[in-house]
Amino acid sequence: MSAKLLFGKPIQEALLEEVAASARTIIEAGQRPPHLTAVLVGGDPASAIYVRTKTNKSREVGFGSEAIILPQETTTKEVLSTVTRLNEDDAVDGILVQLPLPEHCDTKTVLDAVDPAKDVDCFHPHNTGLLVQGRPRFAPATPAGIIELLERSDIEIAGKHAVIIGRSDIVGKPMAMLLLHRHATVTICHSRTPDLAAVCRGADILVAAVGVPGMVTKEFVKPGAVVIDVGINRVADRDQAADILGDSADWERFEERGYLVVGDVRPDVAEAAGAMTPVPRGVGPLTIGMVLVNTLAAARERRGVGGES
Repeated sequence: MSAKLLFGKPIQEALLEEVAASARTIIEAGQRPPHLTAVLVGGDPASAIYVRTKTNKSREVGFGSEAIILPQETTTKEVLSTVTRLNEDDAVDGILVQLPLPEHCDTKTVLDAVDPAKDVDCFHPHNTGLLVQGRPRFAPATPAGIIELLERSDIEIAGKHAVIIGRSDIVGKPMAMLLLHRHATVTICHSRTPDLAAVCRGADILVAAVGVPGMVTKEFVKPGAVVIDVGINRVADRDQAADILGDSADWERFEERGYLVVGDVRPDVAEAAGAMTPVPRGVGPLTIGMVLVNTLAAARERRGVGGES
């Protein structure tokens, strides 16, 4: 038995086609297109790639888009000034503050300063509260993308037992809410959960979002379960990479880059799971797609047109 692989790219492409069609309708009606602005503080290479990808995809679907890149030494006060300016700019529909911010910046203060109506990452406490109540303005992009993946792959959620490893505000907690509102029975696990593997073996849907390379082994997985791997981990130790990836390790790429990207789930879990997302090419593309879905929703709400273009 080998798990069906759930690739994120086809779902992303479908989302982008839908968003682009809506953007064309808005433009044809004589209105300006939705606009997304990303704020990047510092020169972290991975963050720069994420921001560039999001802004490029925005333009591909017909959105206005820009990236504001601030120096590494930018203070919290200076970041707040930028956020305030974007809040007040009526031409901006969505604001995305790329994380992580430098250590000297107060991340919570910055995220709390984003106008909830433009908070397309859904990090503001107001939007979190709406999500908990089951009436979200937006949903955080990665959990929302996972829901799209499950639903568009015809994977039943209602009545299933979903187990989430990880309780972060970005993935674990909102993932639980989205599954709960779709009538799953949800268990959230974390570092203090006794006998974690046994709890996970009860899952029909297992979401690994803990950030520990290769933590989830076959012993965690009930035969036939759906396994969603949110982990994106760089492993620079050759022995560790070999232990996690086995024969699937791309040593040519390792020599070229000095690391390999691995998930929280070991690839050989495919021998037990019914379906699973690979890393890379699994959940990642969905996150970008849902940021644009949220930006479209923000533009519609700010214009008072609800779900209509």
